[in-house]
Amino acid sequence: MEPLISGTIAATGSFRCEKCGYVLTLAAADSLTDCPDCGARAFVRASLFTAPSSAAPQVVDDERDRLIADGRARIDQPGEYLVYEADDEIHVAPLIGEWTRIGRSLAANVRFDDPTVSRRHALIVHTPDGAQVLDDRSLNGVFVNGTRVTHRTLADGDEIVVGRYRLRFLVVSEVAARSEATGTTA
Repeated sequence: MEPLISGTIAATGSFRCEKCGYVLTLAAADSLTDCPDCGARAFVRASLFTAPSSAAPQVVDDERDRLIADGRARIDQPGEYLVYEADDEIHVAPLIGEWTRIGRSLAANVRFDDPTVSRRHALIVHTPDGAQVLDDRSLNGVFVNGTRVTHRTLADGDEIVVGRYRLRFLVVSEVAARSEATGTTA
């Protein structure tokens, strides 16, 4: 596909940043601006029916590994968790209920006050087959490991993209014993 790098009106549809993979959805009169995630200006049309180009680099593996390591270091109970970065802080959200709502709504369990996130963007539901992420009719879609999905069973370390936020699904079966006095691993 030809990158969109000139002009301001791109028309209605979804567009993917060639540098970071961020997906932006525009209405008819919206202008295509710099990528809100990385600042790049090269976009291609995003489609549910074609796979993203393998030439488009995703988030650097070191950043993903750092987020997972920092998240695991903050967890002190076995279970399933979402780890994400927002407002320059790492957040860990335990998945303790039958379902967890992700969105912009005040009723969301994991809430992002951001226009790229729908009020009811996604759900994580516990099923006999494991935890599944479901797109809750969001405008910008839900992506798991770079692929747009309507639903997907999650595995430890999977990346879920909701709007401009990248969340990691973690399954912790054992937690290393910590010394209460020092806060270090025993």
